[in-house]
Amino acid sequence: MDTKKLRQQIREKRRMLSDSEREYAAFLLCERISSSRTFQQSKHIAFYLTNDGEIDLGLLIEHAWQQGKHCYLPVLAKPNTQQLWFIPYTAETKLKTNRYGIAEPIHSHKTRLCKTLSLDLILMPLVAFDTQGNRLGMGGGFYDRTLAFLRQRQYWHKPKLLGVAYELQKQKKLKTNPWDIPLQAIATEKHLYTNNK
Repeated sequence: MDTKKLRQQIREKRRMLSDSEREYAAFLLCERISSSRTFQQSKHIAFYLTNDGEIDLGLLIEHAWQQGKHCYLPVLAKPNTQQLWFIPYTAETKLKTNRYGIAEPIHSHKTRLCKTLSLDLILMPLVAFDTQGNRLGMGGGFYDRTLAFLRQRQYWHKPKLLGVAYELQKQKKLKTNPWDIPLQAIATEKHLYTNNK
């Protein structure tokens, strides 16, 4: 199946989940990630806000705030750069909708940004994944461009990259591109898959 069809098919499946199925999956996901060693050891964590039927991280964000962790959200960098910046996110943060219809913190040139290198963990949305750590996103390449510096390193300690999805988004094997940045793990409501490449 080509990438475009696969994206469409999985996005439709994801949107067909009932509210109760979504809530239960989000609860299980929160339990799974919050009990992981990586999450517990991370102090600076980037999350995302749900869009297009993605699994909701709201409970996990609340848990992180209660644990005194520093939370961040991605925002679109300057126009035409197709990269992301990460901005602190608290319960008081005001949000606006960006050009893709995704909520992000209101920011200006004075807003304090977090360098990607300073993050311990990035929770990344995705459309499809396989257990080898490959991720199919929405096609914009924002995360791949933002994290391109990781391709220059043989080994890296941070930020750790954790894909987040429903189990129904798992594929046997995804086609990869040279610019793709592999994930170290993927969490679903049912499993935590670790990439042992």
